[in-house]
Amino acid sequence: MPELPEVEVTRLGVSPHLVDQKVTGLILRRAGLRWPFPEELEQKLVGQTVQSTGRRGKYLLVNFRHGTLIIHLGMSGHIRVLPKNTPAELHDHVDIVLGRQILRLTDPRRFGAVLWHDLQNGAIEQHPLLQKLGIEPLTAQFDGLMLYKQTRHRKITVKQMLLAGNVVVGVGNIYASESLFASGISPLIAAQDISLARYRKLAAAIKKILAEAIVQGGSSLKDFINVNGQSGYFQQNYFVYDRAGLPCKKCKTLIRLVKQGQRSTFYCVKCQK
Repeated sequence: MPELPEVEVTRLGVSPHLVDQKVTGLILRRAGLRWPFPEELEQKLVGQTVQSTGRRGKYLLVNFRHGTLIIHLGMSGHIRVLPKNTPAELHDHVDIVLGRQILRLTDPRRFGAVLWHDLQNGAIEQHPLLQKLGIEPLTAQFDGLMLYKQTRHRKITVKQMLLAGNVVVGVGNIYASESLFASGISPLIAAQDISLARYRKLAAAIKKILAEAIVQGGSSLKDFINVNGQSGYFQQNYFVYDRAGLPCKKCKTLIRLVKQGQRSTFYCVKCQK
């Protein structure tokens, strides 16, 4: 699944093609993805100019004067900027036409979403999918003290806490595994049992790893590519994720794989305590 770095890489890639551009057409090749497409979406978008782009967790936000288009890439989606007359292929479900270019959403597994939040319904933060999300990890508000305070009565494991999204948002499976390794914390420890000092290491690791992943274009696993059709390279730097049975790059102990809440967790029993 595209995680925060992949969505941010997508946002950075599409912004120059979107901001200050007028939507001249909309092509929907099915009735919806994870949820039905909003009614009268074409009437809401065509003729309107994009004011800015944003991101909240794994949601890409395209802001207009009268509301916000919310895009989620689902499990396997990606967005590309293409010439207007580029033929559509099997899994190309949405084209937003911007003059001579299109913004094309491709989603083979159809777990993504294209939704609309009207400004009349309040700020975008009030949308039901966004209002309960945790703090953005790349902001000054996110640090070890915040993690420590928010987890004093959380009996779930620290890995599951990171994935839940209501304390910190956007730290998905890949980057949670890598951040826990970098900070030397076992993914199996209860969130409430981790000290302030260790949470400070974890917060710093999350910030560093997410920032590095964005610079390297994210991780290209399975279907993710950027808006130019290119792959990311951060997967070449993995220490534990998807390395079960291989030697730890630090201590040579074999990396282990366990299931936590139906998600795969990779870790080193010697380096992570």
